[in-house]
Amino acid sequence: MVSHVFSVDWSTLPAPTDDGAARHLPGKPLPHVALTSTDGDVVDLSRLSGRTVLYAFPRMHRPDQPITDGWFTIPGAPGCTPQSCAFRDHAKELAAAGAAHIFGLSTQDTADQREGAKRLHLPFPLLSDHERAFTNALSLPTFEAGGRVLLKRLTLIIRQGVIEHVFYPVFPPDQNAEEVLNWLQQQRN
Repeated sequence: MVSHVFSVDWSTLPAPTDDGAARHLPGKPLPHVALTSTDGDVVDLSRLSGRTVLYAFPRMHRPDQPITDGWFTIPGAPGCTPQSCAFRDHAKELAAAGAAHIFGLSTQDTADQREGAKRLHLPFPLLSDHERAFTNALSLPTFEAGGRVLLKRLTLIIRQGVIEHVFYPVFPPDQNAEEVLNWLQQQRN
């Protein structure tokens, strides 16, 4: 397993609270929305068979660009890289526990996502909901920062096109992949 490149003291950052914005999601069928992936494919999550793990994150900041003003004061905003690295590090275990597909999702454009996926050596694609068609169809929780509408951090377990389980809010983000892994393993017992 590859270790994280850095560590974060999550106790110094504001934690998100459960505002109920994801309460409506369990049991909801996914919309038929085509999402562009960082590997060049177009993915309709509603058509995938088996279990899909979809972790939604606000945005990955490129190392060559400044951090959004106030980013570290927004509850739950920081942590996209540690969360993605954790899913990278646990990808084989998640697959062995029953995840047929793993994706990250944000409202960033594919070019920015591709940079992050390459830099972090992600073994799975990131999906772009730049137009927010998927986000709006499911009424996923969002917030605004730096003049952009961004997804609040959550993880969906999807089975045969229906949301089976929701992790929300997700904090600390670097622990989310392990929580998902534990949940998947419990479903097999």
